[in-house]
Amino acid sequence: MRILLALPTLLSPIAAFAQEAPTPQAQAPFVFLDCHTRLCDFSHFRREITFVNWVRDRQDADVHLLVTQQRTAGGGSRLTLTLIGLRELAGHSDTLFVVTGADDTYEEERAELTRVLALSLVPYVWRSDVFRRLSLDYAQAVDLPAAGGLQEIYDPWDYWVFRIGVRGSMEGESQERFLSGRASFDASRITEDLKLEFEADASGNRSEFDFVDVDEGIDTTYVSVRNFYGFEALAVWSLGQHWSVGGLADISRSSTRNLDLGIQAGPAVEYNIFPYDESTYRRLTFQYVLGVAAANYADTTIFDLTAEVRPAHALEVEVGVQQPWGTIHASLDAFQYLHDLTKHSVSLGGGINIRVVRGLDFNVGGFFARIKDQLYLSKVGLTPEEVLLRQRERGTDFRFGVDLGLSFRFGSKFNNVVNPRF
Repeated sequence: MRILLALPTLLSPIAAFAQEAPTPQAQAPFVFLDCHTRLCDFSHFRREITFVNWVRDRQDADVHLLVTQQRTAGGGSRLTLTLIGLRELAGHSDTLFVVTGADDTYEEERAELTRVLALSLVPYVWRSDVFRRLSLDYAQAVDLPAAGGLQEIYDPWDYWVFRIGVRGSMEGESQERFLSGRASFDASRITEDLKLEFEADASGNRSEFDFVDVDEGIDTTYVSVRNFYGFEALAVWSLGQHWSVGGLADISRSSTRNLDLGIQAGPAVEYNIFPYDESTYRRLTFQYVLGVAAANYADTTIFDLTAEVRPAHALEVEVGVQQPWGTIHASLDAFQYLHDLTKHSVSLGGGINIRVVRGLDFNVGGFFARIKDQLYLSKVGLTPEEVLLRQRERGTDFRFGVDLGLSFRFGSKFNNVVNPRF
């Protein structure tokens, strides 16, 4: 596990801090933690980092600590720590990076993030009396390159990363039984210039329901079986900080979609309004794909076809913003067959989480999809059992979903104490 620090005053020392009761300290800076990754164990941070006052609201903070996360090519994570000075510390900011490996345990990742969080806060306390109670301990590095530059490390795998997964589950009761299984294989090679990803996936679900008709004295067992097999391939070449070109392919077989074999493939181009290295904070991408969609169907479709090959294109617009005032994520996806422009689908989805005023958060999310491209629908009618058990997909004009929430928090601004009892 390596750490890259963009903090010139803390290039080498490791801080060791004496533990004391996590009560509010008059001279300590107020820190608001803005982190929503799986590694952000706030209870652990409060236990280990006791030389600051943790607060519940940004309006009370001297330091806004924003943590964002991206997946690295090797399957690990890169966390970006941005410290924003507020009030008397306005204008003071720092950025640090923590890189974890795919084989690191959760505890190793959490310990490294905690260590760097503590180090990152030191410059914000050295003007206070708290700084006089901090001590430093330096651990001699034995695995770092010698002075004079970074050493190139030989990689026998040449950046290739593989993952194999198998999972199964079973549950039931006296009249119901459920069985499911999944197997997957992923391979990827990701560098700054070229990104290659391959994914194979197979899954199956079997459900059984026993039904007793008391009036007729008939016992019936309804069985629902759903299977899916898929393979996806992606190749992307980087063309600077804003442009990318590549190609993608999607091969699948789905019992719910009447597909014995479905293939979608074609070249693609993407443009990002913002530089790609700012994607942890903001992104606005436009991706266009021009290709073909081919299919062999299990049953004759409603258009009296058992197979077809059609030209098609797709556009995806995606926006993501993570800032101190909140987060925004949204995407617009459009797909259209070129042989008949009326056969298309458009979906819009996303969510917003905004801090309105002190203690008041508003969030809303949802999606809406207009669906006019279900060429795969079977001509064979569906039984009530197939509809209720969702064994096969039905024709529809749209799908939608929405959720919204409002929360208001008031009371003590301090957030130092951790008490896990009961």
